[in-house]
Amino acid sequence: MRTRTACLAVSIVVGVVAGVRAEPKPIDTDRSTVTVFAYKSGLFSAFAHDHVISAPIDDGSVSEEAPLSVQVAFRAASLKVLDPTLDVKRRPEVQTRMLGKDVLDAATYPDITFASTAVEAAGADRWKVTGRLTIRGQTRTVTFDTLRQGGQYRGSVLVKQRDFGIEPISIGGGTVKVKDEIKIQFDIAVR
Repeated sequence: MRTRTACLAVSIVVGVVAGVRAEPKPIDTDRSTVTVFAYKSGLFSAFAHDHVISAPIDDGSVSEEAPLSVQVAFRAASLKVLDPTLDVKRRPEVQTRMLGKDVLDAATYPDITFASTAVEAAGADRWKVTGRLTIRGQTRTVTFDTLRQGGQYRGSVLVKQRDFGIEPISIGGGTVKVKDEIKIQFDIAVR
């Protein structure tokens, strides 16, 4: 009888533990960074500036146990032009253009989001992440590599502005323009 009771108790405990799913961990927005790099091109690109943009995370979570997942949300209006080589007096002009109708149209499309659809192990502390990135109301599938280093998830992804309905900025008849492909680099910490 005791053996049967002990087996029943063990079965219940194992069943309860197996049924418990780990809660996603919230992203530590104070210790996480996302930076966007938009590069210049064109005949007179030597006279232009590459753009560096800070994208503060508004909210998000990472599930570090099966099923692995990541969710991240940004407020488009919170993106900030850093451009260290650009005259400080010109930054507001670039900022306004980035948030305006020609680029992000932050008033119409206030949210930028990413939600993973698959996370596959690619080695020790390495993963291949696939998910749905939404910018300017357009959603596209992206895939990128992620590395966990020092408790942070790090990596980058290349995307094309045109895939999200954004025509890259071009001035002087195309002699100075921003490349279609931009780099989004991230360093994510969880609580």
